[in-house]
Amino acid sequence: MRKNFIKFGLQKKKAFVIGGSGLLGKEIVKLLLENSAMVINLDLIDKKSLIKKKNLKNYFFQKLNVADIENLDKNLESIIKKFGCPNIFINTSYPTNSNWKLSSFKKNKILNLRKNVDIHQNSYCWSAHMICQKMKEKRILGSVILLNSIYGFLGQNMSIYKNTTIEENMNYSIIKGGILNFSRQLASFYSPSGIRINSICSGGVMGHVKGFNKVQDKKFVKNYSQNCPIGRLAKPSEIAYSVLFLASEASSYITGTSLIVDGGWSAI
Repeated sequence: MRKNFIKFGLQKKKAFVIGGSGLLGKEIVKLLLENSAMVINLDLIDKKSLIKKKNLKNYFFQKLNVADIENLDKNLESIIKKFGCPNIFINTSYPTNSNWKLSSFKKNKILNLRKNVDIHQNSYCWSAHMICQKMKEKRILGSVILLNSIYGFLGQNMSIYKNTTIEENMNYSIIKGGILNFSRQLASFYSPSGIRINSICSGGVMGHVKGFNKVQDKKFVKNYSQNCPIGRLAKPSEIAYSVLFLASEASSYITGTSLIVDGGWSAI
């Protein structure tokens, strides 16, 4: 390995990836393994079949339901006891309730908002805080990365939903905005202990629609692409490479920031 690229390697690093079987998570898991990390995938289902055989020795799966807020402390404690405290903690989960697709301004209900804030925003914030505290107690230097969205700091562009089957999402903006600022607060408190905390604010990503078992509406993809300087949605692997950067020592002086990976969407 060339000297200049050694800092991108993750040798002797242990990574917890919440949601490691999801759209972004599986790409992140594969990339971390390819760069020599030990990876524990924390999700509801295993995607071991997607892992190259040579990397399986460093791959572990542990079932975790982050939406089970009442038992989140206990479950994370059990996982840390089993695998040890990680050097890298990544949350790419997307927990929602069964009414997530009814989260538009016209259809939303206060109970739907409360439930989704609890299982999504609160699970993100509390699990990150808990891991940071464990790292601090055990004097582990590390990186915490929270997957976020441009809609954590921007309003949703209503024109991209016109004549599509997809609606704007009131709850999403509230949740992602909260996670965005909490990552800054975590960095302010824990970075003096050698723990870097950052979030990745991605633009639209190609894949299925959350809450629906279908791919994105073609008209939505066209509308979105026409408003994006690069002219398309992101590939999941493009978000994964951003995670690799923040997980590695190549980003050793970066904390408390939100890395924007949006094809130029927020530049105009």
